[in-house]
Amino acid sequence: MKTWNATRGATLAENGRQATNWWTRGRGLLGTGTLPAGEGLLIAPCNSIHSFFMQYRFDAIFIDKRGKVVHLIRAMKPARMSRIVFASYSVLELPAGTIETTGTQLGDEIRWDG
Repeated sequence: MKTWNATRGATLAENGRQATNWWTRGRGLLGTGTLPAGEGLLIAPCNSIHSFFMQYRFDAIFIDKRGKVVHLIRAMKPARMSRIVFASYSVLELPAGTIETTGTQLGDEIRWDG
């Protein structure tokens, strides 16, 4: 699955995957040693995430039902929990630094295929 920031014309992930059922949403990125450049995980529905038992930092983009960015977490540290973002319908987890390099901001439109 490819994801991109339509507002900025920037690719966020070339090889993403989706977590859309109870098991895949609950597992998320657990058990992975890294999140390589070009990869990402779109979790839906989702309005809060955690990084317990994670080994690395990652960026998180919270997206509403219309595809608009409603919250950003840059380089989320291991063993943390995000706040609940009530406006969020999904969360896109990406390698740390992706938000910065793509210039992603609140209100941007995120799209994906698949």
